[in-house]
Amino acid sequence: MKKTIEYMQLWLLTGMLLAVGCTADFEDLNRNPNQVTDSQMDVMNYKTGTKVKALQSLVVPVQEHMYQFNESLVGGPFGGYIGATVDTWRTKFETFNPSADWRKWPFANVITETYTPYRGIVNGTEDEVAIAFAKLLRVAIMHRVTDSYGPIPYSNLENNETITVEYDAQKDVYAKMFEELDEAIAAFTANITLAADAWNRYDAVYYGNIPQWIKYANSLKLRMAMRLSYVDEAMARAKAAEAIAGGVILANADNAAMHAAENRTTLIYNDWADHRVGADIICYMTGYKDPRLEKMFLPNDTGKFYGIRIGIDATSKSTAVAKYCNMIVKSDTPYMWFCAAEAAFLRAEYELRWGSAEVAKQLYEEAVRLSFEERGASGADDYLANTEAKPSPYSDPLSWHSVSGRQSDITIAWETPAEDASDADIAAIAERNLERLITQKWIAIFPLGTEAWCEYRRTGYPRLLPAVEDKSGGTVDIKHGARRLPYPIEEYQRNNANLQAAIQTLDSETQGARRGDGMGTRVWWDCKPYNK
Repeated sequence: MKKTIEYMQLWLLTGMLLAVGCTADFEDLNRNPNQVTDSQMDVMNYKTGTKVKALQSLVVPVQEHMYQFNESLVGGPFGGYIGATVDTWRTKFETFNPSADWRKWPFANVITETYTPYRGIVNGTEDEVAIAFAKLLRVAIMHRVTDSYGPIPYSNLENNETITVEYDAQKDVYAKMFEELDEAIAAFTANITLAADAWNRYDAVYYGNIPQWIKYANSLKLRMAMRLSYVDEAMARAKAAEAIAGGVILANADNAAMHAAENRTTLIYNDWADHRVGADIICYMTGYKDPRLEKMFLPNDTGKFYGIRIGIDATSKSTAVAKYCNMIVKSDTPYMWFCAAEAAFLRAEYELRWGSAEVAKQLYEEAVRLSFEERGASGADDYLANTEAKPSPYSDPLSWHSVSGRQSDITIAWETPAEDASDADIAAIAERNLERLITQKWIAIFPLGTEAWCEYRRTGYPRLLPAVEDKSGGTVDIKHGARRLPYPIEEYQRNNANLQAAIQTLDSETQGARRGDGMGTRVWWDCKPYNK
């Protein structure tokens, strides 16, 4: 679909340029009239613009199969959002035994498709705005890859097109990404008055609005900064403060979302019906009597809301499809990258850790209200005042995998310590407030499964049901789930020396008991002691 559109644009551009006029030059007379020259391709930023659009299409992949592998099969299940209905899938990520073919998609396929347009921009133009787009979008794409694997090829891929390439430690990847974000923000700021029509035909997110791109870049920086809150508190605090001061997304009008010609995830959820909404998020939202529930999900065939247990081997796809909820997605639904609610939750966590508890409360409540506004739901104030509601225990409509106890006892309303509270009580309340903050953020950012999985690993929240089937061979602690993805088989075959060095780096960065290229090994920033 994307290539067809680009070819049509090129055809139209060719016709327009050929209609401008004639010349008596012999070279032009003998040139194929349907051939487009390099100078003509530069008109209206076509060569560079299409590469920017290609990178945008990879931040949250718009191609249906790439989206399915990255979000529906990996981030969605591990983040407690999505479970598979297909009764013939017996080797999959959510049961910790993905096939060799599946393993390459979130790694090799994403990297390969990213670096062709990226190199085309940074090596093919001196336009600082175009280069800023390339740097920002590479970070937006590749921070999801490093968060899923740990060490990845990064700095050595900027100009290296071979298949044998060295990996960077995740710590170094993050350092490089922060540098690139700062460079992009500086370039955008220097061109803040650039007219939107300079880029609007190739920008399917903000349509050339540079001030909005600055807000997104700072918001992404804030997300990445808070990711380091347990592994490098000083850096996390400093980078987060810089991002907030630089100006993040504050209103839903500034949400970052890719407006593709067609949302192809309708194939995955509505046509193929390979997945249904997970038990975890349905249990939390039904227990909270959350007004956003009906704005986000479709009920089952009896008009009720039930989620599918994640990490099961479904016995009947048709039955699962009928009995479990589906997410609401239409052909014109944008692909959300970053919403105002997430930025407010991140600012609330910053205040909870290093600032004012009162400001943290205000930002937490602001974040929930922003989420209600985004979803078109009412009743946010009553929801925030609720001190009693808790997640529901899981009741399986098929009586396959019900659970008698609830995942968590966390409530919605923010807690404030009494004036005479002890230090221990204050610390306990702060941790409960962190749990409710992350839980509400998790609800608000659906369906960003990769981000939900990252935050679950970083904080231990929300508390999720364990996978039913554990086919990891002991490499995963079933109580805490997958902590990373295994490298693809192709890397062992074609880049083994560099891969083995990367695994040694992974082992040196992890603070968990498990080691090696397994799904239970913790990445560098995943170092908080497991919640009891």
